[in-house]
Amino acid sequence: MWPLPEHTRLRHAVAVLAVASAAVPGPALASSADATSLRSEYATSLYGIVLARSTFKSRIDRNGFNISGELTSSGVAKIFDDTRARASANGRFEADTPSPRSYSVDYTAGKKKKKTTIAFADGSVSSAKNSPPVRTNRPDWIRVEKEHLAGVVDPISAALVRANTPADVCNRTIRVFDGALRVDLQLSPAGFGTASVPGYKGDTVKCVVRVMPVSGYRKGNKSIDFIRKSKDISIAFAPVGNSGVYAPVEATVGTQVGTVKVQAVRFESLK
Repeated sequence: MWPLPEHTRLRHAVAVLAVASAAVPGPALASSADATSLRSEYATSLYGIVLARSTFKSRIDRNGFNISGELTSSGVAKIFDDTRARASANGRFEADTPSPRSYSVDYTAGKKKKKTTIAFADGSVSSAKNSPPVRTNRPDWIRVEKEHLAGVVDPISAALVRANTPADVCNRTIRVFDGALRVDLQLSPAGFGTASVPGYKGDTVKCVVRVMPVSGYRKGNKSIDFIRKSKDISIAFAPVGNSGVYAPVEATVGTQVGTVKVQAVRFESLK
């Protein structure tokens, strides 16, 4: 999602799809009968210990979306790595795919500060800036080519799925670019379930996810090879009001140190 070491960014690209990201109010979209303002809060945990908390407050309708937000480390994780981030994304929907216009994230971990901005035009990345710059001049670096940046979405937009029916949610590949890393997330059906959290009680759709790194990382990186082979990634989606859009309410991501769980603790439509 931002210029972190390749293995961390890859895990974060998946985690953002699984809503381990955050948001606060953004500008409203054009009025629509199907427009929904959504407040969603998530806790990210490992071995039952909460490591981060995030909050979304988004405006979504059948034509577009506007999301912005923040994430903070929590509990014992805050002792070792006090992390804070603010992120935003906006765009429209084309068929069943988000088409972002812009994405930005400011990230602070201790004394380290990083920033990424991405602009999109005609369905492709028109510019991407990282501060400080990502080190791409290493001999084992797999370059991001121009063709890799067509039809991609940012990590926040990647968390939104528009589908006519719940059965249509999972059969898709999401092309994600975080400003440096390009990965394909291949979703396939894994059944249906239910969720009960403040603001939402109802059906969910579960997808399993295969991660296929494309470019923007070091060849032979062990963490990337691990997650490429992983079969322990899943996401459960729930409908966002009457918008026809689905957003994550739960996810698990297997890592080399254990299974990270992202769980919605609030998922409510605002009037």
